[in-house]
Amino acid sequence: MSVREGRVVASHGRDASVLDEAGRTIHCRLQGRRLAVVCGDRVRWSPGRTEGGAGVIVELLPRASLLSRIDSRGDPEPVAANLTQLVAVVASLPAPDFGLCDRYLAAAEWNGLDACVVANKSDLPGADAALRPALDDYARIGYAVIPASKRLADGVDALRARLAGRTSVLVGQSGVGKSSLTNRLVPGVEADVDEVSRASESGRHTTSTASLYLLPTGGELIDSPGVRDFSPPLPASRDVAGGYREISAEAAGCRFRDCLHRREPGCAVVAAAGAGRISERRLDSYRRLLALAEALASRAPPRLRR
Repeated sequence: MSVREGRVVASHGRDASVLDEAGRTIHCRLQGRRLAVVCGDRVRWSPGRTEGGAGVIVELLPRASLLSRIDSRGDPEPVAANLTQLVAVVASLPAPDFGLCDRYLAAAEWNGLDACVVANKSDLPGADAALRPALDDYARIGYAVIPASKRLADGVDALRARLAGRTSVLVGQSGVGKSSLTNRLVPGVEADVDEVSRASESGRHTTSTASLYLLPTGGELIDSPGVRDFSPPLPASRDVAGGYREISAEAAGCRFRDCLHRREPGCAVVAAAGAGRISERRLDSYRRLLALAEALASRAPPRLRR
């Protein structure tokens, strides 16, 4: 049996599209019930006719990184693998959820990924006023903030340069325009694009599964489904601050090593927020994620809590 290596460019349950070494996309079935893959995985597969396919994935190769989310039961659910960069996309329409953006950036911190924030639809009237305070916070703590627009001639040039040579995933709310950006960045790709519902200002889900594209400038881009909520698998409560780089930096000055930066005496993080060095919004975002980590830990079986 001939076994070859390939890259999963889309996954659909027990089926997956695999990019082979010659650049062809092969529709494959997964061998066995325990094997599961996500977009970006490297696999070994064997040619052979299957129901609706032309190959069988027989092995999942080790992952260099994995972006996951937790489901309604608190269990981890993989989203994309072998990433080097997370690109959090925000826009003034639909109404931005910066708490969601914070959680994506925290996931990047915990997984050792580079990260940046893209302010899409930057040509819309009032876009700068709606986004500027939060974007300034991100820039102040070291995240690259990149304006983008599908309507401007040079609207994706800065983003294209940032993506070159990396394996990046576009993440964010439904309706912020990730698929529109993908269409501009990858010639010949016509990802389904829908307009934001004006009645509710909530995005419609236009991408139903993550898809990987090769970039003309080198590198790879994964367009992930838009979401209305996201939380990554969470570390122990004492480690949640590691997802917020400015809070983690100030925490070294706290009086108590186990300080969780609520209202503990001698908390350097609270003092920094009072002095304007940490955004109150970001501190509240951290505390919400901390509360979720504590709630999930309390639901775990005793042996797992130990």
